[in-house]
Amino acid sequence: MSIDLLPAVRLARVSWNKGRIVGQKRPLLPRHVWSIRVRLEMAGNARDLALFNMAIDSKLRGCDLVALRVRDVFAAGHVKERASMIQSKTGKPVRFEITDTTRQSLGHWIRNPEMIGLEFLWPSRIHESAHLSTRQYARMVRGWVMSLGLEPSAYGTHSMKRTKVAQIYKKTGNLRAVQLLLGHTKMDSTVRYLGVDIEDALSLSEAIDL
Repeated sequence: MSIDLLPAVRLARVSWNKGRIVGQKRPLLPRHVWSIRVRLEMAGNARDLALFNMAIDSKLRGCDLVALRVRDVFAAGHVKERASMIQSKTGKPVRFEITDTTRQSLGHWIRNPEMIGLEFLWPSRIHESAHLSTRQYARMVRGWVMSLGLEPSAYGTHSMKRTKVAQIYKKTGNLRAVQLLLGHTKMDSTVRYLGVDIEDALSLSEAIDL
């Protein structure tokens, strides 16, 4: 038989996502949050501690978090209790709270000698960049997650954004509050973002005894 008539043989290609966890990244649990905080405090890492706390409180996308300026959170010698940011994706403002724990870590970082005269809250240590890049931030998140022995492919920068709102929804079931905190224009986006399904709805309903 002629070689031309033989069936074509193709090398088996390994799919890009084989062995990886894809899809929405998991939010951190409260115990994870406190474990990472303790590790950063013990390491004396003022910048990472302030960044981690701010990521949890602000619920900002990575690109917006790394672009925060000192004046966004600091005025009249004090860290603000509430702040706002224009989202780069939507062009719309979103407000967020800065809790006492985060204010303390931010105040400590802003007064650090490294921050004298700097405009951005998270200055880059690479001279070509004015502030931390999203890629650098993602590597930091990966390091935090791995320090707890968690699977790094299951978590990412969006885990930081989802962590607090996931707990708010779990404790209150208030989707409208979550929508406002995330700066979503449509409730459907919030439902998809949280991964709300019929089991969640039934659990909330079962908790109400009339």
